[in-house]
Amino acid sequence: MKKISKILIIFCLIILNPIVVNSAEILQIKSSNTILVGDQNRNLTIGLFCVDVNENDELEATNLLKSEFPRRSKVKIKPFGFKENVLLAKVFNIKGTKEMTELLVAKDLTSESCPR
Repeated sequence: MKKISKILIIFCLIILNPIVVNSAEILQIKSSNTILVGDQNRNLTIGLFCVDVNENDELEATNLLKSEFPRRSKVKIKPFGFKENVLLAKVFNIKGTKEMTELLVAKDLTSESCPR
């Protein structure tokens, strides 16, 4: 009987114990189209996919991204390719409700520079 109860306890601990998931997080927003993300053991520079911000709007666009995606906020990344050793991707908040390119387009700070 004790053996069965020990097995049940171990089984419950394994099944009911939450699994720790390490997601990417914002380390730095370098510009309106370049960010640095990291997980537990590596950092990655990401270029926002299909973004071309006018020089006059650069500061406003960067500040918008910094306010909506503060440092250490968790993000999901949808990669589209590489350009000059930089990953081109769309970056979403962890809930998937905000995307960086969409924020910039909504505020008329950029237009998507490639077709959908």
